[in-house]
Amino acid sequence: MRLVSFATGSDPGTVRAGVVVGDEVADISDRSVGLPGDVAELLAAVDGAYERIDGAARRAPRLSMEELHLRAPVPRPPKVLGIGLNYAAHIAETGAPTPEYHVWFNKQRTCVIGPGEAIEVPPASAQVDYEGELAIVIGRRCRHVPAAHAATVVAGFTIMNDVTVRDWQWRTPTWTLGKSFDTHGPCGPWLVTADELGDPHGLRLRTWVNDELRQDSSTDDMIFSCWDQVAYLSSVFTLEPGDILSTGTPAGVGMSFDPPRWLCPGDRVRIEIGGIGVLENPVTAASGD
Repeated sequence: MRLVSFATGSDPGTVRAGVVVGDEVADISDRSVGLPGDVAELLAAVDGAYERIDGAARRAPRLSMEELHLRAPVPRPPKVLGIGLNYAAHIAETGAPTPEYHVWFNKQRTCVIGPGEAIEVPPASAQVDYEGELAIVIGRRCRHVPAAHAATVVAGFTIMNDVTVRDWQWRTPTWTLGKSFDTHGPCGPWLVTADELGDPHGLRLRTWVNDELRQDSSTDDMIFSCWDQVAYLSSVFTLEPGDILSTGTPAGVGMSFDPPRWLCPGDRVRIEIGGIGVLENPVTAASGD
């Protein structure tokens, strides 16, 4: 099952939840069905009983893809967390030692945007970098989850571009500011449920800037697996439905080139992960707002 958040041209201010069915979307937040329009609330309401969503999709009214605009699958997640230095080849290109423990940082949830929305190069820095990543979406409120049971609390997976402003990243050891500029969390195009995707390890992950392939790897190059990540974080704090865990980036980021190849207005970033789909976003100069 592929869950989406979307708006229509006639009501662009209202974000609704849907299920992709062929080239249509079943509007499961329609009044005739009655499920929540916010995907985080939806996941909390079904509490792992995803057959309820599937059943609702069968009787929900449908819209063609041309009638709607996709948003981020979880437009306002409770938390957005990313792990650094989690792909062996990426660690090698940075020259950093392989971490003994997970290196986690926060991305403020206001950075999240959807497919097709613009990544902005801010006035504060031109050192804007891309990072194609597999992202976990938590489906059930949980704590102290063993790695062996981590799959039971995961709703599914999506694609995230962990856009990073490098000079701001290095200003503090927490990395948070450099990871949290507005528009620097593109996510989508949908949430593929765990039962449909299967094992999230061994998926091909590729990133293009314009027509140039910059990253080409597999999620089996992770140091800490998806299940290890869920277990590690849940040993510290409660994970909630709709939380996004971005699982690290492979080699080929812009800062690894000599000279570095930062994103510029007019560029287009395309990330493709096997079994999930494609996330594509243009790059623009920040507006004066």
